Amino acid sequence: MERIRQILATPIAKVLVTAVCAVILFFTVRVVLAYFKGDTPDTAFSTMFICTETGKTFRHTNKIGETQPILSPFSGKNTGVPAEACYWTTDGNTKKDPTWVLLNELAGKDGPTFCPDCNRLVVGHNPAPGDFVHAPPTRDEYVSRGHSNAKTE
Repeated sequence: MERIRQILATPIAKVLVTAVCAVILFFTVRVVLAYFKGDTPDTAFSTMFICTETGKTFRHTNKIGETQPILSPFSGKNTGVPAEACYWTTDGNTKKDPTWVLLNELAGKDGPTFCPDCNRLVVGHNPAPGDFVHAPPTRDEYVSRGHSNAKTE
């Protein structure tokens, strides 16, 4: 035991013990901060909204107790509603950046909503492209399947 005390009394041992303690303290602080912060990214609390008056989109951080429609930075009124993402192209392929779409039902219009970019059907909680997900019908395909409420706006 005396030999260990002699080794720890040397300047190199003191520096080494201090470095080990600093590393342990660093990781302890990181673990505690991660525990209280959580792993949820800030974008999980954000939603893309669209102004029903201007058609312009904006990202909004959701707040507890907030009701919709929310205040739009474009109209200055409570005209912000959640936008739906459309990741499709006219020919049925996918694209990386979505077209943000205002659903007719949120705009106070009758009938189904079609993407202004690809002219494909857009629904609430619009499914993203992926395995076993096919492109939604175009307006013409929708009408040809017997749906008469697809207005040609």
